[in-house]
Amino acid sequence: MFLLNRHPDHRHPLTPQDAAMLGLAGVEAAERFLAARDSQAETPLHALPALAGELGIGALHIKDEGKRLGLGSFKALGGAYAVMHLVLEEAGNRLGRSVDVAELHGADVKAIAAGMTFACATDGNHGRSVAQGAGLVGARSVIFVHSGVSNERVAAIARFGAEIVRIAGDYDQSVREAARVAAERGWTVVSDTSWPGYERIPGLVMQGYTVIVREALRRLPKSPTHVFLQAGVGGFAAAVAGHLAIVLGEHRPRAVVVEPARAACVYATAKAGRPVAIAHTKPTVMAMLECYEPSLVAWRVLSRIGDAFMTVDEEDAVSVMNRLARPSGDDPAIVSGESGGAGLAGLIRAAGDSKMRAALHLDSHSRVLIINSEGATDPGRYADLVGMAPQEVARARQPA
Repeated sequence: MFLLNRHPDHRHPLTPQDAAMLGLAGVEAAERFLAARDSQAETPLHALPALAGELGIGALHIKDEGKRLGLGSFKALGGAYAVMHLVLEEAGNRLGRSVDVAELHGADVKAIAAGMTFACATDGNHGRSVAQGAGLVGARSVIFVHSGVSNERVAAIARFGAEIVRIAGDYDQSVREAARVAAERGWTVVSDTSWPGYERIPGLVMQGYTVIVREALRRLPKSPTHVFLQAGVGGFAAAVAGHLAIVLGEHRPRAVVVEPARAACVYATAKAGRPVAIAHTKPTVMAMLECYEPSLVAWRVLSRIGDAFMTVDEEDAVSVMNRLARPSGDDPAIVSGESGGAGLAGLIRAAGDSKMRAALHLDSHSRVLIINSEGATDPGRYADLVGMAPQEVARARQPA
């Protein structure tokens, strides 16, 4: 499925609050927080000239978030950042003064953090980030996981000291349950999706993601003409596209939002012209994108700067995992999880369809940016789908 954005707000400026959230001051704040973390390092940006040639485009670059902060996912930038930000904010309120990130491990701040509990729902990656952030500051975390989250992903969250609460149902039901229990017990919900009356904290999570764009633009030889962005609730796609729009203005790339056909809530929202929830059908292999209600903040951004919306099928995602593991020519091998390569799956599908190519102005001069949003966050599942263990792929061909 493919749809150009026909919303009345398309190409209108971001709202002032969204522009502030995703703008230069926000990304600079996020970078200051990340610089305080021991494991912070810029993730690699790879050029894939052989694949670009196959697709009939001028250049293809992939930003590999599979190496982010030891968590294997871009989500490491969001939840943990929001937790750290909220702890310092609470410390400032209690101490009656501004508290800098350099004081995060000071006795006063640690004592305040110890009395705070952060909760969230997760498909796996966001929960790991929130749990890691809570562990870094000495707070407690309670992570709600639904029936579709694998035991391996649950164990990866628990390793950061989180309390795990299993619930029946899907991701959106786990979001509602986390919010209900947190309200009863006075916990702070750090969600990557938003709903009426709850926007600020998801905004902080999205703000953390803008670091990806900042790093990519420093390394790209030229600004991209297109960016294909995978979406679950839409926060990641909105953060990346939003920051690109703010920084590049009228020269911003065309932003294409890509979702699993089995969980395309942002596509359905774009088609309806307003936020809608969709019915739960079959699970998708792209488990980190299996969401059935869009984030309201994300849609507000994407209605303005999302240029097209499309879906990909199960086999498209698995094909991309294998294609990146066994590259052509001198392209580097990249470990991409089931959801990580959905943006590339969208590009491949669009490049092979003459109508989509024309609608998106994809041609031999196009410079496309893709973000591999996760590595092998479930190594066993990855090996089953690719026929190689993640470490074998990483050893097979090191990037130039």
